[in-house]
Amino acid sequence: MAQVLEFRLPDLGEGLTEALIVRWLVEVGEVVAVDQPVVEVETAKAMVDVPCPYGGVVTARFGEEGTELPVGSPLVTVAVGTPAHPEPAGDGAEGSGNVLVGYGTSEAPARRRRVRREQAAPAAEAAREGTAGQAPAPATAPAPATAPAPAPASGRVDGPVPVISPLVRRLARENGLDLRDLAGSGPDGLILRADVERALHAGTATRTEAPASAPAPAPVPAAHPAAVIAATEGTRVPLKGIRGAVADKLSRSRREIPDATCWVDADATELMRARAHMNAGGAAKVSLLALLARICTAALARYPDLNSTVDLEAREIVRLDRVHLGFAAQTERGLVVPVVRDAHGKNAEGLGAEIARLTEAARTGSLTPAELTGGTFTLNNYGVFGVDGSTPIINHPEAAMLGVGRIVPKPWVHEGELAVRQVVQLSLTFDHRVCDGGTAGGFLRYVADCVEQPAVLLRTL
Repeated sequence: MAQVLEFRLPDLGEGLTEALIVRWLVEVGEVVAVDQPVVEVETAKAMVDVPCPYGGVVTARFGEEGTELPVGSPLVTVAVGTPAHPEPAGDGAEGSGNVLVGYGTSEAPARRRRVRREQAAPAAEAAREGTAGQAPAPATAPAPATAPAPAPASGRVDGPVPVISPLVRRLARENGLDLRDLAGSGPDGLILRADVERALHAGTATRTEAPASAPAPAPVPAAHPAAVIAATEGTRVPLKGIRGAVADKLSRSRREIPDATCWVDADATELMRARAHMNAGGAAKVSLLALLARICTAALARYPDLNSTVDLEAREIVRLDRVHLGFAAQTERGLVVPVVRDAHGKNAEGLGAEIARLTEAARTGSLTPAELTGGTFTLNNYGVFGVDGSTPIINHPEAAMLGVGRIVPKPWVHEGELAVRQVVQLSLTFDHRVCDGGTAGGFLRYVADCVEQPAVLLRTL
């Protein structure tokens, strides 16, 4: 008789609490190897292929494509061989180790063995027979992958409410919903965010009842504007996935960081000319973004206050020794900020190569969570959208962001005469807790000087 093990959705890093199932990579009854990817999920940061630590036959999948699963909920169950015919020692590897953050199983290592395809055949047959008769009992007794547990006849769930995600609880609490009145669509009747959103949209969920002693609410003379908007017909777009992550992060940044912005116009004619000379030879082409990134790292070396973060609990400013430079990239999935690690140790060519690699990964949706986190300073080239200026929100928990507008021909006084020059607007948004205007202005002025007279800096690139 095959032993059925349950694999739960692991913590994919950075405190993410749920993931969206994009595409299943295996079918029920299919043989899988240890560490073979079984599902493609989308987190708030990236697309991730989730490998299964067991080898055997897939007996159940939990969650349809397009639905969200909380971290820790069942993902798949796998039948792994038969206890009566264990593999000989050394003939196969044990179950995998911790491939992802929080990744692992509850089984002892001696019980997690790789199952060869020919050994998995009896398990596959048992899994197929289980669809007509009774399926073998899994070691961890996972819930069936069909329908959630039915609610009582009254429609109200007694006992503990089946909710894992704190986001679901908060969403229900903020909207006055009683989770005990909802029937979850997840495994074991687990209440998902989609269940709460569906109830809010349909308007059929029971609101939390006020205590019997509570006074009746006073009549409202006129409808609140928000209520009028809510009643208007339109398309609702859930704040989830990458859009939800951006919303949460920007809200936190605006809530916690007292930011300020200063800006200056600069003559970028010489920078554009220098780039053209650098790219005239047969060497790898250097992008404008790479040159700006190199200027940023040089400026941060002179003004390290802006490469820092604030520890609120300790009430300390933490000046960081290494520059991990993030740059804003617009993709079909939304705005992402890939991070160039140790940017301070790279020249313009090295920065350009890494920026190009990360940009391509962003375009194809293959960025990993590690490549989207850990930045210490952000370079935002919003000039690609055809705009001159912006006051962006700082990428929490960083302390500053350099913004670059479009470079366009404009009238400019050059060497005492009016001329048409390539002009760009530069802006610096900074956390006023880490420095004052003098430091911020000095940083921005140094960047502008390098843009206007890059010859000295370019000798070190």
